[in-house]
Amino acid sequence: MSMSTADDHAVAAEEVLSEAEYRDRLRDLPPSAKLVAKVLESDSPLSQGQLADESLLPDRTVRYALNRLEEVDLVDSRYSFRDARKQVYYLNH
Repeated sequence: MSMSTADDHAVAAEEVLSEAEYRDRLRDLPPSAKLVAKVLESDSPLSQGQLADESLLPDRTVRYALNRLEEVDLVDSRYSFRDARKQVYYLNH
């Protein structure tokens, strides 16, 4: 019996990345993704709008950056406790 995709993400989220592995995953990402990761290092969890404000990037660019960070399992999201209509993002490492 194989694990479902949700189970795969749960296992991946439990992994603790070394600093070298974290930097290696970031290395090939676009500059916008690196900037969003840096903002999340200093202040998280943040919504997409808050990330756009903090990074000075357009909303669309932030969304692209978050998608790229999610593809390499560096960022995860959950619903905001303050506003359940919004998701907030945080680093997995």
